[in-house]
Amino acid sequence: MKLRIKKISFNTGGPFVVVLNENDAKRLDVRALDRVNIKNVEAIVDISKGNHGVSVKEGEIGVLIEAFENLRLKTNELIEISPARKPESLIYIRKKLDDKKLNEKEINAIIKDVVNNRLSETELTYFVSGCYDNGLEMEEVVNLTKAIVEHGGRLKLGKKIILDKHCVGGLAGNRTSMVIVPIIAAAGYTIPKTSSRAISSASGTADTVETLCPVSLSVKDVTRVVKKTNGCLVWGGAMGMASADDRLIKIEKLLSLDPRGLLLASIMAKKMSVGATHVLVDIPCGKEAKIKNMKEALKLKRQFIELSKRLGIKIRVIITDGSQPIGNGIGPVLEARDVINVLKGDGPNDLREKSIHMSGIMLEMIGEKNGLRIAKEMLDSGLAYKKMKEIIKIQGGNLKSSIVNRLGRYKKEFYSNKSGIVKRIDNNKANSIGRVAGAPEDKFAGVLLNVKRNSKVTKNELIFTIYSSNKDRLKYASSNVKGFIEVN
Repeated sequence: MKLRIKKISFNTGGPFVVVLNENDAKRLDVRALDRVNIKNVEAIVDISKGNHGVSVKEGEIGVLIEAFENLRLKTNELIEISPARKPESLIYIRKKLDDKKLNEKEINAIIKDVVNNRLSETELTYFVSGCYDNGLEMEEVVNLTKAIVEHGGRLKLGKKIILDKHCVGGLAGNRTSMVIVPIIAAAGYTIPKTSSRAISSASGTADTVETLCPVSLSVKDVTRVVKKTNGCLVWGGAMGMASADDRLIKIEKLLSLDPRGLLLASIMAKKMSVGATHVLVDIPCGKEAKIKNMKEALKLKRQFIELSKRLGIKIRVIITDGSQPIGNGIGPVLEARDVINVLKGDGPNDLREKSIHMSGIMLEMIGEKNGLRIAKEMLDSGLAYKKMKEIIKIQGGNLKSSIVNRLGRYKKEFYSNKSGIVKRIDNNKANSIGRVAGAPEDKFAGVLLNVKRNSKVTKNELIFTIYSSNKDRLKYASSNVKGFIEVN
């Protein structure tokens, strides 16, 4: 069937999508989410019923922006359309929904179709749901990890030892990576750190680093930075190294699902992509952290160890205190300030001590007998700070001209209404207040803590401040502070 092209100015953010008139769809015997061939390329079908203000007449085919631009189509161009077979991977997704184990070939087919944008968000949702409801056996997790790596890019640094670390997340202000990377790099070891942007927190590592220098680097540029400095701090999403994982994470967060098998594969695929030989995993544990209790933390620790053994990666897994935010700042600029202050020999003690502890473990993993002492020396001597400035410069930034000395134009201070001991700082509320204030998009927004759990406070003592670049956002954030810090 020949149809005339009609451009539809919508983005899918993923697969190619076309819209058919109901009558034309019947003639082709295709339904919504079926596929058609257009210029020998597969596209997912939607049916025009006037929904979303989109109307496609008989004889037309609406083409969304991704397909229109990539296929170099022209409005009113007459083009041949034919039905296409659905991806075979849909059969395997259905198999997982039926609680059946997937083999290597089947998992590989799913990930290949994810990377090639052959699956819609609805179809990906079914896969994530199947993994959540029915779980993944360790063999499936191994095959999933390998498939994500195989269908993405890889750093090739040619180093015998490559260090990496990861935190499973859920803890506000936990910017240890930004202290650990310059410590390890200053000690002479390679640590190419790729990080994510915030999804539900007030800032991700990449959002925070971005206040100091560019983080959206290509694989080629990352390789150049690491070869010059031993380390980097970049946004993994810009490198296309685990693109299948990025699409799966998007669905997980949309559904507020976090299947353990996908989490394990996601983390270890990123480590394999940078060629890591030694990995430290941090599992913060606490009622308001991602991992709620010790039983859950220990189970996840065992799974990481088993998966790493099968992948041939040396690993250490530590379970840390997830009962309150780390550092004083929550939000991009505020967190960057904490990091720079720690590197300069000051800053929040909890961030400093945790970073030294983790760096020490990593150094001992590769044979250094006094890892803790070396890590502390790198920090106290100023070598780690010097290395951080070098990394920032090579990545295209300049610490002197960065935005870390600025904060939101508007602020509101909060004082204790009584004397006593700080019994609780709500980690989830810390992130929520920061996000409502505008973070991470507003780099200058966030929360500055003046107290920690078990701190002694007096009545009318300043306990925290909210910053924002928007007066209304500050007002909304300030109305959401009840229960944030409890003093008894």
